[in-house]
Amino acid sequence: MRLRKIALITLCIVTCFLSCNKDDDTEEIVVEVNDRTEQEVIDNGLLIDYLETHYYNSSEFESITNPTIADLVITELIDGEVPDGHTLFKNGDVLEVDEKTIVYADTKYTYYVLNLNQGGDIKSPTFADNVVMLYEGFTLDNEVFDSAVNPVEIDLIGTSTALNPGVIVGWRRVLPDFNVAEDFAENGDGTVSFLNQGIGVMFLPSGLAYFSNSLTGIPAYSPLIFKFELLQTTENDHDGDGIPSHIEDLSGDGEVTVNYDDLTDETDDDTDGDRLPNYLDSDDDGDGVLTINELERITYVVYTNQGEQEPVLNEKIEFELERSDNAGVITIKTLKIVDSDNNDIDDHLDKDVTTNYSE
Repeated sequence: MRLRKIALITLCIVTCFLSCNKDDDTEEIVVEVNDRTEQEVIDNGLLIDYLETHYYNSSEFESITNPTIADLVITELIDGEVPDGHTLFKNGDVLEVDEKTIVYADTKYTYYVLNLNQGGDIKSPTFADNVVMLYEGFTLDNEVFDSAVNPVEIDLIGTSTALNPGVIVGWRRVLPDFNVAEDFAENGDGTVSFLNQGIGVMFLPSGLAYFSNSLTGIPAYSPLIFKFELLQTTENDHDGDGIPSHIEDLSGDGEVTVNYDDLTDETDDDTDGDRLPNYLDSDDDGDGVLTINELERITYVVYTNQGEQEPVLNEKIEFELERSDNAGVITIKTLKIVDSDNNDIDDHLDKDVTTNYSE
């Protein structure tokens, strides 16, 4: 059974909301904005200390046929001895978690991920997709500040305001490294159980979380920890222009952003300078022709009843728009990025080209 079908069921059992958003109980507290590089050094030290002083029930967790984050127990090391069947996150020079680094906001960040289960499907989200998941977030004091015990759908890009920072950067960097659940089953009580889902724990510095923002239960400059189960993902096209949102990351930095202060910023993802990032702009180059109409329309008819194989699309330049299957005859309609004048600028990003493939 294809996981995409779970969307209909999920809508019946969950309320969709953004990760760790505090719309009603967020308190705005003005704090001094620290230097990101200096704060990263402090945060990494705190995370290392946590990893060296906490362990989890590794043997018990691994023995469970289809474990969940509810089965994962993290305990603080008190007397200096880790019980049998448990694993310290960092034992001397040995890390039981994956150490990863990224550059964000001109700062090199280190974060840590415990991969408890990769996930049984071949599908993984991109940084710009929607995910269905369970999670529990807590501070280094092991105080839980937010959780989702029922599946919730989250847009990994999210939206941000002064009072609501939106989905944190760390989620966009960690979740794409996991696969979604292999399958699901409907229970007699109306709930759904997932099989072989992606399960992990992320340990994030404040710079990949809420940084200087102080939210209810989360002091400013707090490194955060999240247990999570990745259940399902859906590819996003936020502006409906036919190009998946993750493709509209022009700089390739894993973000879709606009620098309102510096129009020459190389990480800027706004082609026409209207201060609307391309993933939210239906006319990326501002030439008066909608982006979706500057993509070439291609239709494939595949006779699978005669042994024909579906075409393999280059997912970076050609995107499936619609498909139908009629007695073994599959019709696939796609949109393809083109450079009609061969100037190394795609038509939808070239204001001097107004080819309209819808005509």
